[in-house]
Amino acid sequence: MTDRVCVGAIAGAFGVRGEVRLKSFCAEPEAIETYGPLTSEDGKSTWEVQLGKPVKGGFAARLTGVRGKDAADALKGVRLYAPRDRLPSLPDDEFYHADLIGLSVYDTGGGELGRVKAVLNHGAGDLLEIAGKGLKQPVLLPFTQIAVPTIDIAAGRIVADPPEGLFE
Repeated sequence: MTDRVCVGAIAGAFGVRGEVRLKSFCAEPEAIETYGPLTSEDGKSTWEVQLGKPVKGGFAARLTGVRGKDAADALKGVRLYAPRDRLPSLPDDEFYHADLIGLSVYDTGGGELGRVKAVLNHGAGDLLEIAGKGLKQPVLLPFTQIAVPTIDIAAGRIVADPPEGLFE
């Protein structure tokens, strides 16, 4: 487990006064404002966030120290991280994506299938992107109770019961 979790990303400038278009990855999108200060992935930059009005794909937001359109545009693509201890605790059947990435995935017979490379969501539910030796390309495993019955974060492993033919 990491001590920081990605909670959002900057999608570019909003207007000419230094506001940014902020995408929130939080279950309650407005909560991103309360987890600050937020840092860049490398930890070298830190910002307090003040949300403005909702806009397409997120919020207009002010970040401390960002003045003008050029400064806001320069941050496009920057992912924002919050300290884990500021985030709410989760029920037993929920997980932060950051905790799943890197876990080993085994089938119900104990055979290794690969490792979780990413957690994706294209609108129809979460998918685990599994990569590993013996796989020509990554496999997208539905992240459902049926396909992924066991997740053991402490042991660093997932037991999967993938649909027939998915890993062939």
